[in-house]
Amino acid sequence: MDNQNLLEILEHIDPGTLDYTEWMTVGMALKEEGFTASDWNDWSGKDGGRFKAGECFRKWESFKGAGKPVTAGTIVQMAKDHGWTPSKSYHELDWDDIIGAKDELIVLDKNWVEGKEVKEPNETDWKPVEQLVKYLETLFEASENVGYVCDSWEKDGRFMPTKGACDRSAGELIQELNKCKGDIGAVLGDYKEEVGAWIRFNPLDGKGVKNENVTDFKYALVESDVMAIDQQNAIIRELELPVACLVHSGKKSLHAIVKIDAASYDEYRKRVDYLYTVCQKNGLKVDSQNRNPSRLSRMPGVMRNGQKQFLIDTNIGKDSWKEWQEWIESINDDLPEPESLDGIWDNLPDLAPPLIHNVLRQGHKMMIAGPSKAGKSFALIELCCAIAEGKKWLDWDCAQGKIMYVNLELDRASCLHRFKDVYTAMDWEPKSLANIDIWNLRGKSVPMDKLAPKLIRRAIKKNYIAIVIDPIYKVITGDENSADQMANFCNQFDRVCTELGAAVIYCHHHSKGGQGGKKSMDRASGSGVFARDPDVLMDLIELELTDKLILNEENKAACLACETILKNHIPDYKDEVSQDDLCSEKAMLEICNSLLNMPQNKELMTAIEAAKKNIQGRSAWRIEGTLREFPKFPPVNLWFDYPRHVVDNGALKDVGFDGDKAPWQKNFPNKKTNEERKDDRMDSLDTAIKCCSFDGNVTVTMLAEYLGTVEKTVRRRIKEHPGYEIVQGEIRDKVEESP
Repeated sequence: MDNQNLLEILEHIDPGTLDYTEWMTVGMALKEEGFTASDWNDWSGKDGGRFKAGECFRKWESFKGAGKPVTAGTIVQMAKDHGWTPSKSYHELDWDDIIGAKDELIVLDKNWVEGKEVKEPNETDWKPVEQLVKYLETLFEASENVGYVCDSWEKDGRFMPTKGACDRSAGELIQELNKCKGDIGAVLGDYKEEVGAWIRFNPLDGKGVKNENVTDFKYALVESDVMAIDQQNAIIRELELPVACLVHSGKKSLHAIVKIDAASYDEYRKRVDYLYTVCQKNGLKVDSQNRNPSRLSRMPGVMRNGQKQFLIDTNIGKDSWKEWQEWIESINDDLPEPESLDGIWDNLPDLAPPLIHNVLRQGHKMMIAGPSKAGKSFALIELCCAIAEGKKWLDWDCAQGKIMYVNLELDRASCLHRFKDVYTAMDWEPKSLANIDIWNLRGKSVPMDKLAPKLIRRAIKKNYIAIVIDPIYKVITGDENSADQMANFCNQFDRVCTELGAAVIYCHHHSKGGQGGKKSMDRASGSGVFARDPDVLMDLIELELTDKLILNEENKAACLACETILKNHIPDYKDEVSQDDLCSEKAMLEICNSLLNMPQNKELMTAIEAAKKNIQGRSAWRIEGTLREFPKFPPVNLWFDYPRHVVDNGALKDVGFDGDKAPWQKNFPNKKTNEERKDDRMDSLDTAIKCCSFDGNVTVTMLAEYLGTVEKTVRRRIKEHPGYEIVQGEIRDKVEESP
């Protein structure tokens, strides 16, 4: 910001409305920003009542700088507090700016607050002792020591309070005041009527009157002497400050003794800072020198230069600090107003376009949940590549656009290599790498409530259609099992979605133990908020592979390896290979050895061995979806063939997973398929025939007796078996017919 602009902004601040500390702050900021004492002096001269020639130049020389200097930003904020509005509705964002946040804590429009008159008690109603007694009864317990000052001394034409007394309790003072017959001086000591008297609003230990002598941080003082009394009264009441006692100072200010109820001095300071900030933002110019808990305030029931120091009211506004703060926060929720459906029924807004077809819309949230070793990170990387290229992810088409991958776990090199490995494994040409941005934050991650605004600032101009955060356990704030803390955590994803208009996609781990007996949305670790918050939950669970299935897959892989070898060496190999041959490892090996004329071909055997080894290294998974915007899709079976997931072609259709039975079923054997039951019958038939053949030929009668069944059943089973037939009542090996 150049000098001319800052001086123009300074014109919006009336020096006559500032207290001494604020006036000095302006001078410090001007010096820090390279201005001269003359600039400060010229502006200060507008306060004709307090301006003293040469004072600015004397103070200027005392400004030596500080570790945290006051800068131009202070002047800008002061100007805003005085009603100035920047001419532009935008500015270049700084790193710590908050996107989309309005000026918080504003409850009132200070330009529209009407003054509320304060009436001074007339002589008939003026009862000084009653005033002071009510003040003491309101603020103190009977046993608490009270600090007060009646003596004063003069300095530069001003009367200053002495240390005063603090050796009597509120109960003692009240008792003596009730007996004094209206003579307050007989109890507290005489005071100068042209000066008045003071009292401390927090209890003391009786040993001194400093902050360390305060025994309970109950109250804070809110005072403003730069506004009309009726305006002060109106704002204090409109803000519903939890005021225990409201006192007229006998001059130009009100003293509001506000309930703070802090447990410690540190908490007291934080609450007073918050209180003063709310007052300032809502037009009540608070004297910031009154922060100390041992501060003196004006004592009600005494005279001050012909004016009464009197108690205006007690216990106004909210009942407690907690209630007041919650009220302030609730007013500043920045939520939209309700709207009538009638007004928009015929003009409904367009739905956000799909990001993942029939699964996820742009600007929505998706979580992938699963156990370790499920390849969740690879699934997210596959999704990034699919969105960047506009291709299919697993079983679903994706929209094409820019995407940011927030890497919280891997070192930079490993992360970059994973992307290249996935592209290579999927055999995709990397045409749209410019659509993928990677933000590597390993070792630099921060909690999600801190990461969200930083992420937004990085992404606000990039037009991303999706943000992928991997993994979220690195940025979780609070207890993972706490519903309210995790709801606040998940709200940060909403913030990113809303500010960027992009989908947020992330992964989370399963809880410990078997997951099969649970619903998909109950498998994620921690609070149920995790599963219920996103618009889409994709849940991965591992399938239990049988030996037979693995053998079948190895057979397929070996056949494919053989076919690849044939394709490379004999282009017209298909003339020699039938469809049945393509499904049999034994047949394909015989064909390869025959056509290549090289038994035990090294290249072939190496390829088959590698193919089988790859099968043994694969894991099988089932992905289930819980969707908010689209109909539920049937479970999708996958193979995790490092480093990519491949949709299964049907081999995993009937495969179960650990714990997929209901509790009452767990002690019962698995229900077999028709094919498995048929295989069992063939095996038992083979065994029976072998056992009966020791005595010679096997007859139908002998076999029925051995199996404990009737001959009709034996004949049916022999008919089903491809290796046997019945000839004149005897079981014979079936002879293949010559072609």
